[in-house]
Order: sequence, then structure tokens, then C-alpha cells
Amino acid sequence: METLLKSLGDEKRCEIIRLVWSRELPAATIAAHFPDVTRSAISQHLGVLRRADLVHERREGPRRLYSANQGELARVRAFVDSFWTSSLEKLKLVAEAAANESGEVQ
Repeated sequence: METLLKSLGDEKRCEIIRLVWSRELPAATIAAHFPDVTRSAISQHLGVLRRADLVHERREGPRRLYSANQGELARVRAFVDSFWTSSLEKLKLVAEAAANESGEVQ
């Protein structure tokens, strides 16, 4: 999980995930979305995402096409959601305890 989170720790990589979330795109099209970044740098970002299994790469002749690995990204979401759920459960317990205390006082 650490590798996945580190891979998503860069805003350009997160933007790449957004770009390929619902459609497969060639590397050149992805790079065109980042005019201030070299194609080589985008290629490196795609490599990080691919090695973390956050994107799928498919070769079509000389082109490389990328799409989001939604299954792996769902794992990341479940991991992050587990913190949220745990915090909500604790908040609920605290709120119930406070309500019980205030009910006893009245």
C-alpha cells in the first residue's frame, strides 16, 4: 500500500489518473495535457504508475496506450476509507456518550 500511496503523492500523477480514468489514452495525448512538462518526465510518471499497477499499458504498434487500473485504485480508496469509517465510528461513540451524560444530568 505504501508504494501505491507514494505513487499518488505527485499531483501530475494524480492528474494522469484522472485523464485515463474513463478512457484509454496514448502517451502523446497524456503528455499534451502538460505543456510545461517534458515528454520524458511524463513517461517517467507513467512508468511509476505502471510499476505500482495503477495504470495498464497496452501497446498498439509503436504507440503505448494507458488506462486506469480501477481495481487497484479501489483498493487504495478502501484503505483510505477505512480511516474515515474508523473516525466516524469513534465520533459516533463520543457523541452517544455525551448524549447519555447530558441525559443523566437532566
